[in-house]
Amino acid sequence: MYKINKNDPQSVEIKGNTLRCPICSNTSFWTRRVQLNTAVATFFNFDWANRSATCFVCADCTHISWFLGE
Repeated sequence: MYKINKNDPQSVEIKGNTLRCPICSNTSFWTRRVQLNTAVATFFNFDWANRSATCFVCADCTHISWFLGE
């Protein structure tokens, strides 16, 4: 769903609130979906069955904020 675009950071809204970096207070982020791998699923080649998370990478300090679900 989300793809990182290093040329176009954007503001992000979570539950009606503008996301602000907890480190530098920046409000521009790159967005990316990542898979949460587990050792058991990887061992049995079932990585595709793991949950995914959305990561917002601060465009200033590169701090990563993780959110489960959409």
